[in-house]
Amino acid sequence: MNPAVPSPSAAQVALLYPGDRATRDRVDPAESRFAALFGAFAAEGVRAVPAAYHDDFADEVESQLRGVQVAMVWCNPIEGGRRRDRLDAMLRRVADAGVVVSAHPDAILALGTKDVLLAARNLPFGSDVHRIDSLAQLQADLPQRLRSGARVLKQHRGNGGNGVWRVEQADAQTRLLRVRHAQRGSEEETMDMAALAQRLAPYFDSANGGHMIDQAWQPRLVEGMVRAYLVEKRVAGFGVQAVNALYPGAPGQPPPPSGPRLYHGPELPQFQRLKCLLETEWVELLRTQVGLRAEQLPLLWDCDFMLGEPDASGDSYVLCEVNVSSVSPFPPSAIRAIVDAVRRLLRA
Repeated sequence: MNPAVPSPSAAQVALLYPGDRATRDRVDPAESRFAALFGAFAAEGVRAVPAAYHDDFADEVESQLRGVQVAMVWCNPIEGGRRRDRLDAMLRRVADAGVVVSAHPDAILALGTKDVLLAARNLPFGSDVHRIDSLAQLQADLPQRLRSGARVLKQHRGNGGNGVWRVEQADAQTRLLRVRHAQRGSEEETMDMAALAQRLAPYFDSANGGHMIDQAWQPRLVEGMVRAYLVEKRVAGFGVQAVNALYPGAPGQPPPPSGPRLYHGPELPQFQRLKCLLETEWVELLRTQVGLRAEQLPLLWDCDFMLGEPDASGDSYVLCEVNVSSVSPFPPSAIRAIVDAVRRLLRA
């Protein structure tokens, strides 16, 4: 092991995030994007070390993680063109050896794929959602659903808008579709169903999950989205984004670029009802629905909500996705909650 890395027995917590050989060898917490979290751990007497990860030195990272009590993980479903298969297998072995891994791959599969929208469709924050298991089913079912309005098709597991497509009828007479990928820089295209099926075919490969999730478009997306950051079952902050990936452009104009996400503490006034619902009802409903035990809830995760139709109590909220794999950046207000949660785990 690099002499600059504290010995495993000296460390209680490892923060794993993607990095190359140079990043791993440098091993300076102050240079990482989690410098504030490292500092907060140190202030509480918790020994935390960086664990830069790459498949090329996965065995070395595994050896490091086996020497800590808690491993916090930040790694996208697709990172540097590679999926998390080897990392997830390693994290399962480390967890089986007694290390608390968060988020555990099982928690990611339960919460952090688009399948969570199907699981939640009958919950208070659910929506009109369907699973599409083949291109044949896509071509048979989607046209009928499009008659009621636009749909958003989402690949099983991805990040950064990759594999998320908004589809609506462009012309009922010619059966043409207006299609837009949520990935940054994408423009709206016009195509027929056959061309759409060809474009989406890779998502139906078994390596990519083998299916897609079809969710009804939410018209109030133009009013923005709110991201609730959670530490286990408590809201630790909010992120509010006015212009997002699928924000529609004006007629005849390209869509505007995505705007920044503005971070706030958990006391943000306009979302106190959402905070209360999450902490008193919704997290428990979702956890039960996807089959997780309370102790399996991630140390840090978030739920993205769109605005639904107002009800008697005010705005309603529609789940857009849950992020578990790599929740960063996050509000500064979450740091205290993360450190407190880790200290509880260490005491236990």
